[in-house]
Amino acid sequence: MRLKRHRAFHLILSVPTKVIAVANQKGGVGKTTTAVNLAACLAALGQRVLLFDLDPQANATSGVGLEKIEGASAYRVLLGDGTLLEKIRPTLFARLEVIPSEVDLCAADIEISRLENHLQRVTHALKPVLDSGRFDVVLIDCPPSLGILTLNAFTACDGVLVPLQCEYYALEGISMMNRVLGQLQDAGINPRLNIFGVVMTMFDGRTKLSNEVVGEVRNLLGEKVFETMIPRTTKLAEAPSFGQPIIYYDKYSSGSAAYELLAQEVVARLGI
Repeated sequence: MRLKRHRAFHLILSVPTKVIAVANQKGGVGKTTTAVNLAACLAALGQRVLLFDLDPQANATSGVGLEKIEGASAYRVLLGDGTLLEKIRPTLFARLEVIPSEVDLCAADIEISRLENHLQRVTHALKPVLDSGRFDVVLIDCPPSLGILTLNAFTACDGVLVPLQCEYYALEGISMMNRVLGQLQDAGINPRLNIFGVVMTMFDGRTKLSNEVVGEVRNLLGEKVFETMIPRTTKLAEAPSFGQPIIYYDKYSSGSAAYELLAQEVVARLGI
């Protein structure tokens, strides 16, 4: 008897793009350093990554080697003119693309606040990007404030990654962040909103202060805090001036190792 061979069909499920906002209302905590280097390390792990520079300072843009070009940012799109797909730019680094920023975003807080659905402008602008299926992860580098642009990022994201410097004021910052996220969640603006994770930055294991702050943050937030801590290093500070993430500027530095480990933790939490 002749047996029929049946071809096996494998069902490939499309995993929705994950959107993570990297935010802290306090400047100088390693926010953009984390956004740039985490994006590069996720891309090096094989993820297709879009780094969305929503900070008018545009440090994430220059941090991956792109010039600040007039009209290149998301500003006009957020006002309803054009699409974010047109704003995406390649980088020299595999699987890492960028929506750059430039100084015109400074006006966004004022202009967007006058518009209808002013907290959903980033959400609507990102929809064609997410629908395209081009990316596994979108990382939004937010301004160092809780203004309109940051609140828009919170409305659009699946979770917030908070870099915290190892100093005592860190706990005050996370308390304010929790309150704002809770308000947006309770108002129904983004019901899924929460803190995706907290990463301790500028850690110096030789000091009592760093160790005490890390202990207090872990006691307060438990598993929300990543195991990986980002050290305070000269190489991490130097890399942006060369337009390179740390894994390309100095692959064998302690900063590079830390961000590679953080990327692995992020991938595990996202389940991608």
